[in-house]
Amino acid sequence: MKNFTLIFISTLLTLSACKTNSDEKDSKQLAQDISQTKFRIALGSCNRQNLPQDYWATIQKDTADIFIWGGDNIYADTPDMELMQSMYDTQKNNPHYKAFVSSLPHPPIGVWDDHDYGLNDAGKEWEYRDEAKQLFMDFFEIDSTHVMASRGGTFQAEVIHVGDRQVKFYLLDTRYFRDGLLDAEDSNLRYQPHTTQDSTLLGEEQWAWLENELKSSTADFNIIMSSIQLLSNQHGFETWGNFPHEVEKIQELLIKYSPKNVLVLSGDRHISEFSQKQIEGLAYPITDFTSSGLTHSYTAYDGEPNPYRVGKVVAETSYGIVDLDFETNQAELSIRSTKDGSEIQSLKLSF
Repeated sequence: MKNFTLIFISTLLTLSACKTNSDEKDSKQLAQDISQTKFRIALGSCNRQNLPQDYWATIQKDTADIFIWGGDNIYADTPDMELMQSMYDTQKNNPHYKAFVSSLPHPPIGVWDDHDYGLNDAGKEWEYRDEAKQLFMDFFEIDSTHVMASRGGTFQAEVIHVGDRQVKFYLLDTRYFRDGLLDAEDSNLRYQPHTTQDSTLLGEEQWAWLENELKSSTADFNIIMSSIQLLSNQHGFETWGNFPHEVEKIQELLIKYSPKNVLVLSGDRHISEFSQKQIEGLAYPITDFTSSGLTHSYTAYDGEPNPYRVGKVVAETSYGIVDLDFETNQAELSIRSTKDGSEIQSLKLSF
């Protein structure tokens, strides 16, 4: 099993203060990992805790280094926090999930979306958001010493060292600070974009944090996890496209600070697909890998517009695999079936 040293960016000082006298052991671990040139990420979203969970054994066969929850990690949709807690307990104690987690070199990380936030399509108006946040932290075993506990939302950044290389994860909160959505005038759509600059998806505090993290990053790969899609913007459901000025803002930050090898991951939609957009000022197109539908999928899908789509939409239960290659500066993305782990679609990125 590979060894990794995890640094929680927001709690680095606290971790340093608690460090034991194990420098010699750490040096051996670093020497053992120094030749590792690849890092594998598994990801998925939209998981009903009361549906069969045997698919975890399928994902386990891919021997990922880490798993990222992409939101809707449970389906709660309730103001009853005791009930929500019981749902998290059901998921965490599921034997298939427990076996999968125990096989990982690193514990799962992730974001939330509306159903584990507590209310469908909800934003900052949800009155139980802080109570739901505490249960989210408990699920991911984030304790009260973490900076997340003393600020709003669940956003955080983590860096994983792989030998002398780094992978940085930006785990965004698209719920806690988000302004209300606008009902669409077009009866074929659910929502339409805001037309003013005073609405927000991430909120002022999270934007300031994200800018600082992008600015200071020295990572070899920078992975942005957003529960909702960043690029696909015409389907009329939840998307960054409902806040087009926020899309422009994140693009401007990427151009301004040029962090290495950026990849966006998303969930929410009960479909999986790849989207790419060429942004003037960036040396490579931004890719948004949507992996959604661990236990259920958009079986009634009959097509929807996405000007940035690469390949086809996968409307069956699936999960994602991302293979990062530090030597070639490439990433291979794979949409895989939860039924047998077979590859449904893939995309290779060269940065």
